[in-house]
Amino acid sequence: MPDHDVRLQHLNVWLDEQLAKLFHTHGWGPVPAGSLTAASSDASFRRYFRWQGEGRSFIVMDAPPPQENCRPFVDIAHLLASAGVNVPVIHGQDLERGFLLLSDLGHQTYLDVINGESADGLFDVAIEALLAFQQLPMQAPLPSYDVALLRRELELFPEWYVGRELGVVFNDAQLAAWQRISAVLIDSALAQPKVLVHRDYMPRNLMVSEPNPGVLDFQDAVYGPVTYDITCLFKDAFLSWPQARVEGWLKAYWQRAQACGVPVQADFEDFHRASDLMGVQRHLKVIGIFARICHRDGKPRYLADVPRFFAYIDEVIARRPELAELDELIESLLAAAGTRP
Repeated sequence: MPDHDVRLQHLNVWLDEQLAKLFHTHGWGPVPAGSLTAASSDASFRRYFRWQGEGRSFIVMDAPPPQENCRPFVDIAHLLASAGVNVPVIHGQDLERGFLLLSDLGHQTYLDVINGESADGLFDVAIEALLAFQQLPMQAPLPSYDVALLRRELELFPEWYVGRELGVVFNDAQLAAWQRISAVLIDSALAQPKVLVHRDYMPRNLMVSEPNPGVLDFQDAVYGPVTYDITCLFKDAFLSWPQARVEGWLKAYWQRAQACGVPVQADFEDFHRASDLMGVQRHLKVIGIFARICHRDGKPRYLADVPRFFAYIDEVIARRPELAELDELIESLLAAAGTRP
């Protein structure tokens, strides 16, 4: 029997015990017969199931050790909740085995419902939640977005996209160019004011919920650049917005951040440049991750979104002359591979 089926059997036994405790604690009577269905999966080893029975619904996370660790999810959920952010309530946990029983924030993500008409309202409350946790004092024992982490993320691009997807190895000139470009991006990120960073704050991880939004997938949070999450919100893997709208949303965020004491750059143009360069760092990382998910994990579908990230990079290069060398590098790599993104 495959290992994940064994895990599912263990998960079911554990879930029965947790539901019995939960129903008893709340005086809900006996646990009704319920159904367990797949709720979602993501690019990691985590799986999610939804238990439903007689009008009640819960989410069960299966995060198999040693590939996954539930403790950061639990700790950061408490941290975000302390700021009034709507995150799942943890009803039961077994950190050793990687099982969590969570409240259900609903069936619809922002990605499911957002469109040209609804975007302003949805992003408005998403920014409100973002500002709430960016105002938290930086006192939790979280990692920092330091030089090592920024460089490790950037190196996913040459290792997995250039090396594995394109089948190209940097020559000396390309390597030197890559090192100069990486230094520009890393220096910009490190020069920014620091806040709590979700690291994947995008419509797929925001739920249409009450209060809105419900926030998910925060377990990789760190302390790092203030522009990271707001840039991520408008430039994700699944939908793109006209640059004029993005700039309007960025300016609205920047003004609100200033008003509530979040340490954004004093000048909007400085903020906008920092956001642009932060975005390019993330886009290169994501392209590398999508290639890794394909070649290491056997999930090729993510590569279909790579052109969107190259388009984001092209858009930034067009207004940031300090990144012209990145444009030349990408062109030379694609030419060497005989391909286009």
